[in-house]
Amino acid sequence: MLNGVRALVFDVFGTVVDWRSGVARESARLLARHAGGTFDAARFADAWRSLYSPAMEEVRSGRRPFTRLDVLHRENLAGALRQFGIDPLSVPAPDLDELNLAWHRLDPWPGAIQALARLKERYIIAPLSNGNIILMIDIAKRAGLPWDAILGAEVVRAYKPMPEAYLRTADVLAMRPDEVCLVAAHNSDLAAARRCGLRTAFVARPMEHGPGQTTDLAAEQDWDVVAADFEGLANCVI
Repeated sequence: MLNGVRALVFDVFGTVVDWRSGVARESARLLARHAGGTFDAARFADAWRSLYSPAMEEVRSGRRPFTRLDVLHRENLAGALRQFGIDPLSVPAPDLDELNLAWHRLDPWPGAIQALARLKERYIIAPLSNGNIILMIDIAKRAGLPWDAILGAEVVRAYKPMPEAYLRTADVLAMRPDEVCLVAAHNSDLAAARRCGLRTAFVARPMEHGPGQTTDLAAEQDWDVVAADFEGLANCVI
């Protein structure tokens, strides 16, 4: 099914780790006392995440030099706070810096670590994330993700879905694009990788955006592999 593939590279936020629950947990801990009344931490996590792609688009378009995701997240935090009626200047800067590290403290989806360990026996495995290097390292060390290397946007100086993000990653691995397979829960990410010649594997994460999720519930193309979870992925490709 993945004949000739030597490396599996993974989208991380949503595919490997549950960003929404982790960010909501940390937001509730650090912001509830500043919000006044009831604070919907899950909705705050969604609002913060909604600013993610527009911030990266400033870099992708060339309007802004490459800027690591930790910096973009910290800037976006101020905008998310304002959406909830919280003046960013009313929250101590150390608390905001601590909250920004919520993205470094995310939990893996059930079964992810065990499946990655199995996949590592046959393939080189690494993140291909828009997250920066220390962000990926911190997530991996906390969660026990057994990566062979840390790859992604900061390594190749390009944010997905720019072609450079995929093609430069294959080049860093000294491989042809078709020797690399992207594993992701997002059809758009896989489509961009396929256009660059990478192989593709879809893993469903129907709770990434919470119980009301309406996107990426199923594969939208005939990806090389389609699996319900990482255990299913490992069963398919080992």
